[in-house]
Amino acid sequence: MRILVVNVNTTESMTAAIGSAARAVAAPGTEIVELTPFVGADSVEGNVESYLAAVAVMDRVLAYEGPYDAVIQAGFGEHGREGLQELLDVPVVDITEAAAHVACLLGHRYSVVTTLDRTVPLIEDRLLLAGLHTRCASVRASGLSVLELEESPERTVSVIAGEARRAVEEDRAEVIVLGCGGMAGLQEAVRDATGGAPVIDGVAAAVKLAESLVGLGLTTSKLRTYAPARPKAMRGWPLHAQPPRH
Repeated sequence: MRILVVNVNTTESMTAAIGSAARAVAAPGTEIVELTPFVGADSVEGNVESYLAAVAVMDRVLAYEGPYDAVIQAGFGEHGREGLQELLDVPVVDITEAAAHVACLLGHRYSVVTTLDRTVPLIEDRLLLAGLHTRCASVRASGLSVLELEESPERTVSVIAGEARRAVEEDRAEVIVLGCGGMAGLQEAVRDATGGAPVIDGVAAAVKLAESLVGLGLTTSKLRTYAPARPKAMRGWPLHAQPPRH
C-alpha cells in the first residue's frame, strides 16, 4: 500500500516532519510518500493561503508519477478535500476530519488546540461542513504561528499543553485534538498536562483511516457529489504542466 501525504504549505522541513509522523504509525508494508506543493505559502493561516493551497495540493498530486492507493491532505482546517475527492479514484482523507472522527469514538466532546486565532473560524467551518461540530466543545488558539512551532520546541510544548489543560477544565472537553500538522509529537506532553485525556494527532489518525479504507476496498462514491468533472477546456491547468513565463 502506498499513501501520498501532501503538505499544504511549501516548508520542506514541515513536510519531512509530517512524513515522519505518518511513518511512525503506518502498518508494515505501507509506504508513505510525503509531498510538498510547487506553489503556495510557507505557512497556511488564512483564507487566501488556504484556497491557494487547495489548488496547489491537487496540482502536486497530479504531478506525482507512479501508482498510489490513497491521499492524505495534511492541513488542519484547510480547503480542498472535496476537489481531491472529485479528482481522484482513490480514498482521500483530510487530517481535520480524521482527527475529529476518531475523537468522537473516544469521548463525548472534544476540543481542538490550534495555532493563531484567525485560523479558528476556518477549523470551525470545516467541522461544520463535515457534520462534526456538535461534538466539539471548543477550538482554542495557542497564539503561536505555524512556523513558530518549529522554532521553539520547549515553548510550543508549554503553550499547547496549557491550552489543552484549559480546554479540559473550562470547556469540559474529554479528548484533545492537535489542530496543526506541525504539532505531531506533542501527544505525551499534552496527555500528561490534562490528567490523561486522549490526544489525537491528525496525521496519525488520517494514516490509519486511509489504511482501513484501502484494506476494505472502499473509496469515494462517484454517483453524484464527487462525480468526475465534466470534460472541458481548463486554461492554465494543471499548473505544473505550464511552461515558464519570461
